Amino acid sequence: MKGNVMDLAVGVIIGGAFGKIVSSLVDNVLMPVIGLLVGGVDFTKLSVKIGAAELKYGSFIQSVFDFIIIAFCIFMMIKALNSLKKPAPAAAPPPPPASEIYLKEIRDALVKR
Repeated sequence: MKGNVMDLAVGVIIGGAFGKIVSSLVDNVLMPVIGLLVGGVDFTKLSVKIGAAELKYGSFIQSVFDFIIIAFCIFMMIKALNSLKKPAPAAAPPPPPASEIYLKEIRDALVKR
């Protein structure tokens, strides 16, 4: 049980750090390039005012990109781990019990008569 808890703790810590790396990649590298391709749009400043409320849908778009990148990386990691697993060699079936061998011999002897 202790090993599983430690594995989970390490996974959570690495996942948090990985999430920060992906957020930085999306915020500082991908979104500016996508903004230039779209026509100089800064996604962080995209918002709509509805009355007193301000909907910042540009931040939502960046969060969606974060999620897609993290999901793709996790998918590729799991796919790689599954391909590394070697299938267990097929075990030979156990030999039949002696009584079954004797019954087969009796059957064969009766068929020959």
